[in-house]
Amino acid sequence: MRRFADFLILLAVLAAMIVLFGVLRESFFGIGTLGSVANRIPALALVATGMTLVMITGGIDLSVGSLLGFCGAAVGVMMADWQWGLALALLASIALGSLIGGTTGAVSVKLRLPSFIVSLGMLEIARGLAFLTTNSQTKYIGVSIESLGAPFSGLVISPAFVISVIIVILGQVVLSHMAVGRHWIAIGANREAALISGVQVDRPRILAHALLGALTGLAAVFNCSRLGSADPNAGVGFELSAIAAVVVGGTSLMGGRGSVVKSFMGVLIIATLEAGLVQIGASEPMKRVVTGAVIVAAVLADTWRRK
Repeated sequence: MRRFADFLILLAVLAAMIVLFGVLRESFFGIGTLGSVANRIPALALVATGMTLVMITGGIDLSVGSLLGFCGAAVGVMMADWQWGLALALLASIALGSLIGGTTGAVSVKLRLPSFIVSLGMLEIARGLAFLTTNSQTKYIGVSIESLGAPFSGLVISPAFVISVIIVILGQVVLSHMAVGRHWIAIGANREAALISGVQVDRPRILAHALLGALTGLAAVFNCSRLGSADPNAGVGFELSAIAAVVVGGTSLMGGRGSVVKSFMGVLIIATLEAGLVQIGASEPMKRVVTGAVIVAAVLADTWRRK
């Protein structure tokens, strides 16, 4: 019952935000805004799904923005320079993201290091690799990848949006109905108790990081499809948007509680907020201030719920 109430609160916040921006700017209610929001969120939805799993275990990964940039740069080289097809480049990006995400998780878990420190180092490594991969240049890919991010004929949603929604649903099913999902929650709630209960605490945590990396690799392909190119600067600050969406969705920063579907609601709230601020003419600094305030408010709400 409480979970359903939290979902209704998120839905009410989203609805209130849409009404507010619609009053401030009538064009906000247009189909163009809906299409813009729907086709901007697939990458963020994927990363937020993976970030939810990592944060539920009590960890966090700050490298996802740089990893998105690196995987996107690799996709640009594979498709523009090596003439690989979209399917092969997509699989390679997922594998690359999974490898790097899993490495971050393994170093953190096996060496008992704080995940935010390890991922902070990986943030710099991945960003440097992105620039080295492309020689600090944007790689134009073109129509061979744009179809993934372009809306279906006669509709406002894209294949990337449909895929991201399917993955969100699968992520919630894994979290709620599979043993590994229950292990993630148990580890985040009380690692020592989970260990005493016979739960293998290291492997699930590493797996969560690897899945986040894999989803970031797929998000990189979606990001390239939206832009039609691979930019080594892509994903700067993306980790903050992902963490904001997850926290707004109610996942605890302390671990042990969270929902992939609610994180998706957080993605919709963040995306709607950004789109609304753009339409009312808010400056970039003001957008950052408002987004930061939303994050702080979500953290305060999480603290209040825990008490």
